[in-house]
Amino acid sequence: MDDALLAYAAGRDDALAGCRDGEKAQHPETGADYRMGFLDGRVEIFRMFSQVREILDENN
Repeated sequence: MDDALLAYAAGRDDALAGCRDGEKAQHPETGADYRMGFLDGRVEIFRMFSQVREILDENN
């Protein structure tokens, strides 16, 4: 379980940093957790940009 959580956190951190580690993503035991963390991080960035666009639209 700890390995899965660490892989998820690493994937999320990589997504927020804008770089994906293909080796971690393909790991047979923790790759799925890494990919899920990466996806969640990318969704978080998308939402952040969406909120920024809304703020900018309101100020124009």
